[in-house]
Amino acid sequence: MSKGGEGAGTPSVLQARSGHAIMAVPYYPPPAKMDLCGEVVPLQNQEVLERFDKEFTLVVYNHAQVYLWLKRMERYFPWIEERLRSYGLPDDLKYVAVVESDLVSNACSPKGAAGPWQFMPATGSAYGLSQTDGCDERYDFERATECAFRYLNDLYKRYRNWTVAIATYNCGDKRIQEQMRTTRDYYAMRLPTETERYVLRILAVKAVLGNPGAYGYNLPKGQGYPPIKADRVNVSLSCPLPMHAVAEATGTTVREIQRLNPALRKEEIPRGAREIKVPEGQGKGLERSLDSVRSKAVTEEPSRTGESSGNDEDETPDLQRSPDTIAPWKKPSSKTAASAASGEKQVARKAGSRKAGGSKTGAIAKKQSPEVAKSQANKSKKP
Repeated sequence: MSKGGEGAGTPSVLQARSGHAIMAVPYYPPPAKMDLCGEVVPLQNQEVLERFDKEFTLVVYNHAQVYLWLKRMERYFPWIEERLRSYGLPDDLKYVAVVESDLVSNACSPKGAAGPWQFMPATGSAYGLSQTDGCDERYDFERATECAFRYLNDLYKRYRNWTVAIATYNCGDKRIQEQMRTTRDYYAMRLPTETERYVLRILAVKAVLGNPGAYGYNLPKGQGYPPIKADRVNVSLSCPLPMHAVAEATGTTVREIQRLNPALRKEEIPRGAREIKVPEGQGKGLERSLDSVRSKAVTEEPSRTGESSGNDEDETPDLQRSPDTIAPWKKPSSKTAASAASGEKQVARKAGSRKAGGSKTGAIAKKQSPEVAKSQANKSKKP
């Protein structure tokens, strides 16, 4: 498709039959050599080469996703790389997070994996990631990254092979150990399709993100996402703290507090000792106003009860309608039903009093005609 003298990857203009010029899609061949964490990939094996070529082709032409990765890399990779060096781990492990979550803290899977490193609940708990009703540390980028490095390091110590350790991170020990009865070579193992693609996809991501300019990607300077800067405040709460109270005290929004603290899964901060991240420069202000924020949180509890009562009263008029006209989501509460029953009894008593009033009038009439009253009494005694 390219003209003479044009190299691989260079767009060329073709003349369509309609007379309109069109831009040809450039062709990028996969790298001839690859390694993962220093372990050579056997690309001389045709079957392995084709598996890698598939993942490489899917990645290199996924322009929107690659640019998003490049932008997020500028935010997260410097910190990840520093932590890898401190652990003495291979730099290539940073690409595992890209494949796991696209470097998105709030990523979650239908199977229950969560966070930037996609920890399953049991594995997360085993590595110290707390998971409660209001807080799930699997979504905390820093905490989850530290635990992922420990987990990957443990897997490497077990298998003494980074490629196998990374595959185990994806599918678990059981499937790997079954295959290791016959081979210790990841590329020869029969594993779930996802795991067979997993390592090769990491290699493809490494090839493109490690040298984006070779594949036509050029992110202008300053277009990447900046690191998230925040102040950290340690608090010890005896009761849950509404997130909006923290937002007000720090001059920001609930959405921003949630962005800075993705592990907090509700709009309140659970009781107990924990660290809260707030916008840079606002930490001291929160510390100074923390007592008043706590007091406000406590005084808001009774008002919520009052609001609930008000809602019950608002629903009461619906009970006077035909049941067919009551919206199904406005089912009367037990309090509302009791109130309605009480109202019905009052209506009945009033109706009874009116009837009673009528009988009094009749009694007066009977007193005025005793003969008639006596005659009626005699008739009632007859069989």
